[in-house]
Amino acid sequence: MQWERLLSLKRQGDTNKRLRTEQDETRLGFEVDYDRIIFSSHFRSLQDKTQVIPLSKTDFVHTRLTHSLEVAVVGRSLGRQVGKRVLEKYPHLSEVHGYKMNDFGAIVAAAALAHDIGNPPFGHSGEKSIGDFFKNGPGKIYKQELTAKEYQDLCTFEGNANGFKILTESRPGAEGGLRLSYATLGAFMKYPKESLPFKPTNHIADKKYGFFQADKESFKDIADELGLIQTRSGADISYARHPLTYLVEAADDICYTIIDFEDGINLGLISEEYALEYLVKLVPHINRSKYASLTDKAARVGYLRALAIGKLIDEAVVIFMENEEAILKGAFAKALLDKSSYEAQIQDILKISVEKIYQSEEVIAKEIAGYEILSTLLKARCRSLVEEPTHYDKLVKKLFLSNAQEGATRYEELLFICNQISIMTDSKSLRIFEQLRGHNIKG
Repeated sequence: MQWERLLSLKRQGDTNKRLRTEQDETRLGFEVDYDRIIFSSHFRSLQDKTQVIPLSKTDFVHTRLTHSLEVAVVGRSLGRQVGKRVLEKYPHLSEVHGYKMNDFGAIVAAAALAHDIGNPPFGHSGEKSIGDFFKNGPGKIYKQELTAKEYQDLCTFEGNANGFKILTESRPGAEGGLRLSYATLGAFMKYPKESLPFKPTNHIADKKYGFFQADKESFKDIADELGLIQTRSGADISYARHPLTYLVEAADDICYTIIDFEDGINLGLISEEYALEYLVKLVPHINRSKYASLTDKAARVGYLRALAIGKLIDEAVVIFMENEEAILKGAFAKALLDKSSYEAQIQDILKISVEKIYQSEEVIAKEIAGYEILSTLLKARCRSLVEEPTHYDKLVKKLFLSNAQEGATRYEELLFICNQISIMTDSKSLRIFEQLRGHNIKG
């Protein structure tokens, strides 16, 4: 792959080529991507979507929105540091094409900002609830009407693929979705493959899938423009990752590893002693007098968190540049932090987070509730697809406000319903669930 193509400023619908040397430095195209994402309704909805603790009312806990903002900040730092080194290695990128260090930071920050935009309510529990509805629940009846890949899209409903749909799908008055640059869309695509074959290799890019069958042509257009290496062709297509995707992934990994751990400490699920024991292993040269002078627990933990994140950013940059040529060849098969010298310490932190946070009684109870809520919404909404819907079915359909385009295939109708439910906030899905149960009726 070539950086000149990977840094494409092209947007969906463009008829003329966008050159970096012709960009307005006061409002750079890659920075416009960030603005468009942050002003979108889909991004705003992340303020009421689960990061760790569903429907939490405490001040401590991160939502998907605060998490995404933090990942974008870390991503910007990663992108700028890598950009500086890439431009030093390939000076023609700046001397001939006009690219600058901050371009890399802007691309990674925008892609990182959007990385969770397709996640349904209640986090990964929401994804599993949607998938299980079609794999083991009432949605099984649609299997015979769908191709194998269409059915797999639904059975393993994927937030990354849903995010790609949200960012690129045309809607009335919004041709090309948010019309982001292809460079940002490329960096966003963590898993540049379709839902089948399922996990064909141990390569990190094959872990999940990145686009629904309905969006396959849009995906191919972007991948071909960026010059991504095609790793499978014919009936089953897949591509090597955009190199900057590794930085988006690293930013996410750094944030959820360290900040979820911090949330657990602030919520009292993990003792502060663990913070010192585990985080100090990442930052052995802390200023202990400064640490001791901080009288507030949140401030002490925040100090360790900041140092740990800084350390992991620096290391991720080194790992990326050491493997930059392999990454450009599509031959780097792991996440950057999997190569970290602190990988054992990271795994220790994740292990305690699983035990104390992700498997805590509060999280499990609310994930179960979320599972029931989304299953009920799907069941009620899909009833309107029968040939002769009842009056109740028609009322439910009105409750959801919008419908798939006329003439849509069964797959497109089902995917539309899944997307419609996935873009709801935790609170809205709960409110509709209660309305379906006959609760919250005013009068």
